[in-house]
Amino acid sequence: MGTCSSLALCEDFEAGTTGAAPDAARWSIGAPDCSKPDVSKALIDSTQAHTGSRSLRIEAPGEYCGHVFIQNTAIASLGPVAYGRFFVRLSAALTEQHVTLMSMRDAADNNSELRMGGQGGILMWNRKSDDATLPELSPVGISMSKAIPALTWTCIEFAIDSNAGTLKTWVDGNAVAGLEVDGTATPDVDRRWLQRANWKPALMDFKLGWEQYSNVANTLWFDDIALGTSRIGCGP
Repeated sequence: MGTCSSLALCEDFEAGTTGAAPDAARWSIGAPDCSKPDVSKALIDSTQAHTGSRSLRIEAPGEYCGHVFIQNTAIASLGPVAYGRFFVRLSAALTEQHVTLMSMRDAADNNSELRMGGQGGILMWNRKSDDATLPELSPVGISMSKAIPALTWTCIEFAIDSNAGTLKTWVDGNAVAGLEVDGTATPDVDRRWLQRANWKPALMDFKLGWEQYSNVANTLWFDDIALGTSRIGCGP
């Protein structure tokens, strides 16, 4: 990735060893709720890669507590506006069931988790503390988000402004209207999200992996992960 020198986090896993955990100086492994290290694993893989020859593989068979994430704390140093970008490849498409593939601890919400994942077959945000979703899982809300296809590398970007309490999401470079909080309530999209006044997250960590709540199994690959103070884009 050509912009690595200007980023708070830049990870392509090329320096890792196939079959081993990612660099322990950069990533810890665990889960916010519960985890079974002997069941779900986060390992460097050479069978899939977005760029180069390696990526991170998340093995998640769907057992109770079979959650696993890699975690980095660089996002806490970015200041009030944080941008992120990662590429993800799913072995199976998102289903009707609720799952999480990205999670961030929010110190301004009693250390609860701000999560991105899927439900209703589409990509969505979820605030664990009150279970608000973005978009709302109505037919209109679902239609304003996007499905993430299986067996394809998808670029996901986000921007969170903690001073303004706003959030924006791009998929493969395109802004997704159903995954945006702009401060003005939109019925069937972010009205419930904005029912909590003065939502201004203080992000303390950044996690990628898999957490499921209905025995939903999947294998995921992550690659070309980046965090910074301006939009990163989907390029190299």
